[in-house]
Amino acid sequence: MAAYLSRLHHISLHVTNVDKIAYELVNNFKFNLFVARLTEKSKQLAFRKGAAVFVVNERPNKSPLELNGVTLSSKRGISPSESEPGWTNNIQTGKKNDKDPNCLYDVHPHYSVDTASNVCFEVEDVERSFKSLHNIGCEFLVPPTEVCDEYGLVTYSVVKSIMGNVNHTLIDTSKYKGSFLPGFQEVENVTKNGTLVAKSRETCPITHFDHITYACSRRWTPQVMRWYERHFGFQRFFIDSNEDVDEGYVLNKEGIGLRLTAMEYWKCSETGITLPFTDDKQPDCKFVIAESLPEQGRNQVDTFLEQHGGPGIQHIGLYTQDIVSTAQTMGQAGVHFFSPPPAYYTEVGKQQEMEDAGYDPQMLSQHGILLDTDLRQAQTDSSCQTTDTKKKRYLLQVFTKPIFSEDTFFLELIERRGASGFGEGNIQALWRCVQAYMDTERAETEAQGENTSQPQNVTPEPKHGHNNKPFTAEHCRTPSSAALSSL
Repeated sequence: MAAYLSRLHHISLHVTNVDKIAYELVNNFKFNLFVARLTEKSKQLAFRKGAAVFVVNERPNKSPLELNGVTLSSKRGISPSESEPGWTNNIQTGKKNDKDPNCLYDVHPHYSVDTASNVCFEVEDVERSFKSLHNIGCEFLVPPTEVCDEYGLVTYSVVKSIMGNVNHTLIDTSKYKGSFLPGFQEVENVTKNGTLVAKSRETCPITHFDHITYACSRRWTPQVMRWYERHFGFQRFFIDSNEDVDEGYVLNKEGIGLRLTAMEYWKCSETGITLPFTDDKQPDCKFVIAESLPEQGRNQVDTFLEQHGGPGIQHIGLYTQDIVSTAQTMGQAGVHFFSPPPAYYTEVGKQQEMEDAGYDPQMLSQHGILLDTDLRQAQTDSSCQTTDTKKKRYLLQVFTKPIFSEDTFFLELIERRGASGFGEGNIQALWRCVQAYMDTERAETEAQGENTSQPQNVTPEPKHGHNNKPFTAEHCRTPSSAALSSL
């Protein structure tokens, strides 16, 4: 292993419409905007909820990506003038920002669509990590670089991963005492139409990033696993107790063609990824690879690869201590979630499972929340796990609709009540639900492409916002002929 990672620091999004994403993260997803870096030509905003930090970067406005004659980056979504015009212009940092137009702690991806493309890790020694990784063939986009202000010094470098456009910033903050990173200024307040936007205090207890899922090209999973094992010390995490070591967790029947393989940092390792919690049982962030299998036809992993322009981060799981209150708060603010078919909540076995866990099936149905019982046996290594095998362990989860204008990146809410897996019992229901939605979206896109010669005066409806039509279970009642990982 060449790099010794301390913890996950933040995840970067690169978007054209910073105003839209910033507004949705604060207003809909209840993140707090706490620091910003504003230059004459770009914006970098940092949003925090618990230990989960997103850095939203304004990317250069490239030419729209066209596939099959359809302009993907403008087929849906809202333009800056249609969302919250100039919302980020109301940010007050209290200090004058630097005029360096470059993107600090990252690089601008050469992509024509919005993307989540950087997972930043803290390391103890950037220079040592750089030398070690460079010696075994890693490509660095930014060499070790120092940035400082009155609060101290930070050193970072950016390494290109094997996974599509995903990069990893390696950063050492041990000599820095500021609130985030040099170059970022604390946000004093944000106003909307002259009214102060207060920090989020709603019942929305998100604590950290639970997992990151990659959408991978076919037959590419083994190479990705080897790259992370060799360079960052990741080890295999078995999603299912009967999972094949070489094949991973495979669903290849009834219209679902999916291979899932998970990685984690060794929890008992001195160099494992940790998050800043005082509890001895510190949570970790797993990495999952979703690969489409060809036998069952086209599915949403293929859709991601097409619309994103290649492999990348498909979705990120946000851990919440109370998924019901979190989903309710976000739903009332304008977030739309996928819903499984109504029959999911009325099946005798599933209904009993929910009641045994202490939940009302009708209440879970209102928010589209799925529940799964983790049946795997506890690890025998007592030094790493002390779970009581007699107590049932549950996992609850729900997916948001894509937050970019393409059918690419989305978020997941996940609550773990002792469970360590990813809801294996929910994969089929969730897969079919998302696939049905994407099949509908694709049909509408193709129809739009056929009508491009005719005048169009209708503004496409955004995925998020107060004027959205909610996505209901009606969209999921007919199983798709091709079937998203339930991660």
